[in-house]
Amino acid sequence: MAAVKDFIKVSDSIWEIPATYKDGMQVPARIYATEKLLREMDDGVIDQVTNVATLPGILNYAYCMPDGHWGYGFPIGGVAAMDTRSGVISPGGIGFDINCGMRLVRTNLTLEEVQPHLRLLVDRLFERVPAGVGSSGFVKLSQGEFRRVVELGARWCIDNGYGWPEDLERTEEYGCIDGADSSKISTKSVERGYNQIGTLGSGNHYLEIQVVKPENVYDAELAGAFGITKPNQVVVMFHCGSRGFGHQVATEYLQLFLKVMEKKYGITILDRELACAPFNSQEGQDYFAAMKCAINMSFANRQVILHRIREVFSDVFHKGPEELGLHQIYDVAHNTAKLETHMVQGKEREVLVHRKGATRAFGPGNPELPQIYRKTGQPVILGGSMETGSYLLVGVASGAQTFFSTAHGSGRSMSRRQAKKKFQGKKLVHDMEQRGIYVRGVSYAGLAEEAGAAYKNIDDVVAATEQAGISKAVVRFIPIGNVKG
Repeated sequence: MAAVKDFIKVSDSIWEIPATYKDGMQVPARIYATEKLLREMDDGVIDQVTNVATLPGILNYAYCMPDGHWGYGFPIGGVAAMDTRSGVISPGGIGFDINCGMRLVRTNLTLEEVQPHLRLLVDRLFERVPAGVGSSGFVKLSQGEFRRVVELGARWCIDNGYGWPEDLERTEEYGCIDGADSSKISTKSVERGYNQIGTLGSGNHYLEIQVVKPENVYDAELAGAFGITKPNQVVVMFHCGSRGFGHQVATEYLQLFLKVMEKKYGITILDRELACAPFNSQEGQDYFAAMKCAINMSFANRQVILHRIREVFSDVFHKGPEELGLHQIYDVAHNTAKLETHMVQGKEREVLVHRKGATRAFGPGNPELPQIYRKTGQPVILGGSMETGSYLLVGVASGAQTFFSTAHGSGRSMSRRQAKKKFQGKKLVHDMEQRGIYVRGVSYAGLAEEAGAAYKNIDDVVAATEQAGISKAVVRFIPIGNVKG
């Protein structure tokens, strides 16, 4: 990590790298982190966020959130808003797992009621929500019907009995981003995704049963607005994305952009992983429409998983999901580029916001929020490691400084390879069970990669977002059961 003295300290949680740091920077870069988190970031973060600052049409700053770490193109935790006329769109600023995101579901059950059934719940969830590389879901679609799903998103699921209409109001973009065009995706992309609706995938994806301890409620009024009202209330949180489909969409357009970027549009970049095209070009618009298909696939994927969760809880407790209070709190997307209206230099403008491993966090009153959350601000779900805990936060008015973006999780502090060398999956399972966390994973090697010590301290990350004024903590969740991809 570059010495902290080389950064301009804007505040105790905002650090600036001036545009003079590297040739070609159009704007400064800003890292949102405490000094402790900043020192823990690898040098790749600094190199990548300053590379992002060189992209044509970038506005204000290139940002990195407190959970930032090295990624592909942008750092994970990277945010950049582009002018829609002069700016570019870059798959490296969105990610391969397009709309990897989080969904949070409350129950009216308490820890005392769930504890006797915990192993059965986790085992049943492990059976009914396929995890791991290449896993297939129970929703059987033709390739033609899949093309319809990726244009309709979670709406298709509701129309076909996989959820409740209220789920859409509690999903970012109401579960379907407009403008998805399946004619812009390849047959190969469809082949990789059409049988994966309702699956977790692998890596850091998980499905977790969690509990809210009374001491971990930081704002009781906001918690109540989100339906968290009981001591030791149980919730379910899960994290997954667009699977092989999103990966294929990103791969194909990256390859296309590398061919046309310099030759056709005269754009030169410092890192080929930031391959891009003018947003208003044919290639840029085609990718935008294809990426939206992957956003919608992911919303549909999480919607079907929620349907399976409701089935499992109903089977185990012999009650309907309504009686069990299995209402969705919110679904938030990571890894997207979206057209949004923001204030830029005192004027309201439509801009293209890239969020790569970052969460949208609109403040109270934003007209894009559903009416139920217009007063509170947007719920923000920050997932931690399977050993530690996760958070529900909320967007705040001062989040305008980052185009209303905040962290998305705890962020890795150790590579997967390092984690596999240092930790043993079998021992982790045993140790976690001793601490009251029952985990089922596809492989011990995969569990080792996800050890809690391979991640930053989630409490430090959340504290940094609060200190910087980009989101506010509402409650902290403690894991008690986990299905791991």
